[in-house]
Amino acid sequence: MADITASMVKELRESTGVGMMDAKKALVENNGDMEAAVDWLRTKGLAKAAKKSGRTAAEGLVAIVTEGTKGAVIELNAETDFVSRNEEFQAFVKKVATKALEVENIEELAAADLGGKSVADELTDLIAKIGENMTLRRMEKLTVSEGAVVGYVHSALADGLGKIGVLVALESSADDATLQEIGKQVAMHVAAANPQALDKNSVDPETLDRERNVLKEQAIASGKPADIAEKMVEGRIRKFYEEICLTEQAFIMDPDKTVAEAIAAAGDITLKAFTRVQLGEGIEKEEEDFAAEVAAVANG
Repeated sequence: MADITASMVKELRESTGVGMMDAKKALVENNGDMEAAVDWLRTKGLAKAAKKSGRTAAEGLVAIVTEGTKGAVIELNAETDFVSRNEEFQAFVKKVATKALEVENIEELAAADLGGKSVADELTDLIAKIGENMTLRRMEKLTVSEGAVVGYVHSALADGLGKIGVLVALESSADDATLQEIGKQVAMHVAAANPQALDKNSVDPETLDRERNVLKEQAIASGKPADIAEKMVEGRIRKFYEEICLTEQAFIMDPDKTVAEAIAAAGDITLKAFTRVQLGEGIEKEEEDFAAEVAAVANG
């Protein structure tokens, strides 16, 4: 039997897009013959994944999983919305999201064991089976020492699966029912309002300076004296905070209160962090008509 080296496995993985274990098995089965191993993978349908890797994946699912004081949200993309309704794809996304509770970042998640294979290798297998390019794109995790991490999924297709996933981290000794109620309301607010920062102290200084400079130039350009322009800028900066900071925004459940005031009214609760993941956000997607999309799936 030929000696199967790591470089051989790497070469086969790069040329076919299959997982490490599948590449090694193909080489073992074919006594180290690279071409025969490629053919073997093709007959198993595994090498199809490589052909999919260049195609845009902007659909798919966002999944959230919470467990007491921790929670995770992931985005797993596919090429078409059809796949998001595939039960096998949904089950895989749920398993990956659950695994995310055990790791700290997306690199660890990709390498994490999922029933004998890494998440990355299992994903490669699923690509070959379903016939679409898929990408594990994002992972966020929140934890608190005491309290709860509460989640909300907007446009849910199944429990914990949808198009927008939000986690809210609340630090408190309050009872869980209280935390779950206010946490879900705040998470729903985040889904709708899409705040860019937690509070005033969380705003990026460069962003704030840029906004301040723009507002000042606008005020001066309108003919206002410098001292008046400065006062106008400060007033507009307050408005800027109200627009982008979660704690300063008018609460969607009660617009007479800010989010910070609504949380304070619920008890001794500190909003420590939030995260919002929207499916396909920032991905440039090629426009196709519906007929072309159906044809692409049929011929995939």
